[in-house]
Amino acid sequence: MSGLAVHADISGQMLDLDEDEDLEVFSKKTSLADGSPMPNSPSSMVNQYSLEDEAGQQDGNTKDIFITVDNPESHITAIETFILYRVSTKTTRSEFDSSEYEVRRRYQDFLWLRSRLEENYPTLIVHPLPEKFVMKGMVERFNDDFIETRKKALHRFLNRISEHPILSYSQHFKVFLTAQDLASHRKQGPGFLSRMGDTMRAMANSVRGLKSRPEEFTLMQEYVENFSNKICAVDKITQRIIKEQREYLDELNQYNPTYSQWAESEENLAEPLKGVAGCMERCSKETEERIQHLSEGLVPTLHEYVLCADTLKAVLRRRDNIQAEYEAKNEALASRKTDQEILQEEVDDLADRVELANNSLQGDWSQWKNGMRIDLRSAFVTTAERNIEYYEKCMAVWESFLLSQKGEPIEQENEENAS
Repeated sequence: MSGLAVHADISGQMLDLDEDEDLEVFSKKTSLADGSPMPNSPSSMVNQYSLEDEAGQQDGNTKDIFITVDNPESHITAIETFILYRVSTKTTRSEFDSSEYEVRRRYQDFLWLRSRLEENYPTLIVHPLPEKFVMKGMVERFNDDFIETRKKALHRFLNRISEHPILSYSQHFKVFLTAQDLASHRKQGPGFLSRMGDTMRAMANSVRGLKSRPEEFTLMQEYVENFSNKICAVDKITQRIIKEQREYLDELNQYNPTYSQWAESEENLAEPLKGVAGCMERCSKETEERIQHLSEGLVPTLHEYVLCADTLKAVLRRRDNIQAEYEAKNEALASRKTDQEILQEEVDDLADRVELANNSLQGDWSQWKNGMRIDLRSAFVTTAERNIEYYEKCMAVWESFLLSQKGEPIEQENEENAS
């Protein structure tokens, strides 16, 4: 299968490989700040719910490649600035000459690997990389948040490949993990004219269309379209919620000093006003932590599957292109009497490719869905727990304030009666 060419409209990704610029993305302890215990909401389910391990997750005892992406280093030259990441590999596979490797890779190298995997395995689902544009909120290129976000994405990308029963045995993957100098290997990819030829054939096949796509893949296409619409909507709404939460945090931070200043001019109300100011300050800290979780925990997972949906659409297109080419050759064989032997060989080869493409996609589809459900379920459950914890802490802050003010009216009344 490794010799198959790509029959799909992915030339844009492949042509970008020649550019030098880096591509950009994008147990519960409840206590108050003063150490007093925090009241728990009776409706809380945080301590009642636990995420069970899914059978679909790979057993650590059977894994034979362990990869870590860390230690990013910034490099500045006369013409560009880029980040090099350390890729450390430990393996027990016999085809590797050593059990441990350490190399340095920039983002363009990761993009090269993904492109080679898509070329050699057009109907397997290759995990996505961060996209070219900077995600909202990443104002400064190569700031700490950006580098950390990209590092995690690259780490996840390589480990997803290492867990794949086919992709992990790719020669390109082995070279990526072991070769100190990747430049010579990157130059061995298909030339510009070859890529343009594949693109032109893909366009011709898409215009021609399919006569009889198997129902299984039609249902798969409908599922992907529906999933894409839903995950994109959730991603956009989550981004909007984070923006609104940041605005709310700004208002809380303005609220706190206002109450503190007011307390200085109102002697009789000084204590409750200071109490409100303290509540505002603690709620601000809790809100800031909630925003951080949404930004670093939920959003990356959602956006990753937005990109996964695009990957699935491209895989399905490539499968259709292979079938369309097979149907076109089969029609040509039926209508021509000359060169039938050559055409028959091409038809037989394409028939094998269609069957191989179908089988590959079917296996990968099941594995992808299981992984997607585990990832999203974990992200949603964690977010739900953090939301409950956030509201419980904020409620406890205000309950503590109410308890502190409960006896004041009685004390004031007694003082007035005594006078």
